[in-house]
Amino acid sequence: MTETIKIFHNPRCSKSRMAMTLLTEKGVNPEVVEYLKTPPTKQELEDILNMLNCQPRQLMRTHEQEYKENNLSDESLSRDQLIEAMVKFPKLIERPIVINNGKAAIGRPTESILEIL
Repeated sequence: MTETIKIFHNPRCSKSRMAMTLLTEKGVNPEVVEYLKTPPTKQELEDILNMLNCQPRQLMRTHEQEYKENNLSDESLSRDQLIEAMVKFPKLIERPIVINNGKAAIGRPTESILEIL
């Protein structure tokens, strides 16, 4: 049995909408997680970071007000502290993120999600 394709989606984001369109064009009906309404857990973010093989800051939107207000550029912050910040402020999470069969891709550019389909 194959795993359901999941997208962490923000319907107000043009890149996220483009990713949804691309998935639909490929015949994929993903499980949609509107992460601003239903933020991922700390463990989900850990799993996503591991699938992406990246560090928390690479998944963060560093120009957001919450990033600056919470001094998240501080190099002394631990991995756990940065992940906790994304749980608390899901707006900081880069989007869209598509997950399929234990692999993940950030849809920037949108075509990058094709690599995991």
